[in-house]
Amino acid sequence: MTRALQTALAGSVATSYAQETKIVGVRVWTPAGSRATQAQLDDLPLRAPDGHLVPLRRIATFETLSGQPQITRENLKSMIAVTGRIEGRDLGSVVQDVKQTLAAGGALPGGVYYELGGLYQQQQIAFKGLMTVFAAAAALVFLLLLFLYESFAVAASILCTSLLSVSAVFIGLWLTGIELNISAMMGMTMIIGVVTEVAVFYFSEQRQRHRPGRDLRRSLVGAGQFRARPIAMTTLAAILTLLPLALAIGAGSEMQQPLAVAIISGLVVQLPLVLFFMPTLYAWIEKAR
Repeated sequence: MTRALQTALAGSVATSYAQETKIVGVRVWTPAGSRATQAQLDDLPLRAPDGHLVPLRRIATFETLSGQPQITRENLKSMIAVTGRIEGRDLGSVVQDVKQTLAAGGALPGGVYYELGGLYQQQQIAFKGLMTVFAAAAALVFLLLLFLYESFAVAASILCTSLLSVSAVFIGLWLTGIELNISAMMGMTMIIGVVTEVAVFYFSEQRQRHRPGRDLRRSLVGAGQFRARPIAMTTLAAILTLLPLALAIGAGSEMQQPLAVAIISGLVVQLPLVLFFMPTLYAWIEKAR
């Protein structure tokens, strides 16, 4: 009868099934409507050893005990921690719903405010740190290009091309239905370096072909024709290498899937941007000067 009472009040795990990468237990439990009040608990039927049903009040009594009060404070202010677990939804949409509910009139009494902590707070701190790293990477790449080529037009053209490649990451994440997370932002930072490397190869070839007083357009077109095949092969090889990870093939690959999708999205637009957009932008800046 003790086991039957435990199943009725707290439930018991009868079996389990596999769901993606974890094992989920199946809990057998009485309906919530049959154990919601004191009277329902008193009438809760239990099966005796001889087989007949006995109400719980025949063999047990309930006694209400009040717990010891505890006041939790943070920064000398009274605080109540409300926790929850998310299943079947992403963190961003859940937090958005919570903010909308709490922002509605009458949701909180006067003088009470809320702060979102836990995993969401850690995620926001990590986002700010990665955004700082992203900005620092772009600035350092620009300074390095200025030191390497001693030309503002070259550095600006390469940096603009890299940033445009990064913008394609948002389109790739939207098409695949993946939320922007820390892994995807790491991929955005890596795109800056990958596109810059390919652009350096292009301008190195263009600088070798260009002679003072000659047509700039001829050297740009010649460098594009000479470097098109290596750039295309390098881009295609990188995409094919990351494709299994982007398709989440293999155990544990879901964790790095946003990283692979972000890098592939930037590489897809890298080829036309480096071969067509970047030379056009460079020629326009030189002409404006």
